[in-house]
Amino acid sequence: MTLVEDTYLEGHFDAVIEANDRIEPRDWMPEKYRATLVRQIAQHAHSEIIGMQPEGNWITRAPSLRRKAILLAKVQDEAGHGLYLYSACETLGVSRSELTELLLAGKQKYSSIFNYPTLSYADVGTIGWLVDGAAICNQVPLCRTSFGPYGRAMIRICKEESFHQRQGFELLSTMMRGTDEQRAMVQESVDRFWWPALMMFGPPDDDSPNTAQSMAWGIKRDTNDDLRQKFVDMTVPQAEALGVTLPDPQLVWNEQRGHYDFGSPDWAEFKAVVKGEGPCNTQRLAHRQRAHDEGAWVREAATAYAEKGVRA
Repeated sequence: MTLVEDTYLEGHFDAVIEANDRIEPRDWMPEKYRATLVRQIAQHAHSEIIGMQPEGNWITRAPSLRRKAILLAKVQDEAGHGLYLYSACETLGVSRSELTELLLAGKQKYSSIFNYPTLSYADVGTIGWLVDGAAICNQVPLCRTSFGPYGRAMIRICKEESFHQRQGFELLSTMMRGTDEQRAMVQESVDRFWWPALMMFGPPDDDSPNTAQSMAWGIKRDTNDDLRQKFVDMTVPQAEALGVTLPDPQLVWNEQRGHYDFGSPDWAEFKAVVKGEGPCNTQRLAHRQRAHDEGAWVREAATAYAEKGVRA
C-alpha cells in the first residue's frame, strides 16, 4: 500500500467515525481499532458464557417448575448472546476457537462480577435485577457503536437483557412479599452484589487507559463513570419500590447535581478479581475448561459432517 493510498483510507475511516456511521468488516480500519474491538467484544462474549455458571447452579434447585423454566430460558439466552458476540468477533479475523484458547490461557478477561458465588436462591433475582440492570446501562449505548456487526448483535441482546432484568425484579418482589426469612435473604443478597455490580462498568475514568480512545473511535458512547451514575440513578427508586436498602451510607440525592451521590467501590478488590484472585475465578475457569474438553467430540463430529457435505 502506498503512502497516498494509506492516507486516503485513514481519511475515509476518520470521516465515517466523524459522521457517526458504521465501519463494516470489509472496510479498512486501523490495526489498533481492530485490536480494541477484538479485546472488548471477546471480553463481552466470554462474560456471557462464564455468566451462565452462577445462575445455572440453581436450575435444579429452583422452587417450582415455573421458576426452573424461567431460569433455564435465561441461561439459554446467555449462551446465545455469547454466540452472537463470538460471531461478531470472527468478522474481525479471529476464530471462536482462538478466543476460547486465549480465555482459558488467562490471556483474555471476562467481567469481574462472574467471579462471585451465588449463595442463595435470592441471588438469582439479584443478578437479574442488579447485574442485568447494569448490563443494560452498559450495553444499550453499544447498539450505536461504530462497528456494524457489534452494534447489530447488541440490539437483540439488549432486548433480552431487559426481559432478564424484569424477571429478576419480579422474583425479588415476590420474595419481599413473603416471609421474614425470605426478605432477609433478599437483603443479604443485595448487600453482597451491590458493590460488584457497580464495578461492572470498569475502573474510574481517570484510571481507565482505554476509554478515551474507544470513545474517540465511537466504540464506546459513554464513560465508565457516566454509566455508573446512570445505573445508580435508575436503581435507587427500584430499591425503594422493592423495600430493600442499598448498602451505601453515602447514597443521597444531590439536588444541585440532579443525581445521587454514592460511595466508591473497593477498587483494590476489583483489580484483584480482574487479575484472577476473586472468590470463584479458579472454579469458573476450571468449569469452562472442563466443558470445552468434554465438548471436543461434538466439535469434531460437526466438522466431519460439514466436510462430508462439501465432498458430496
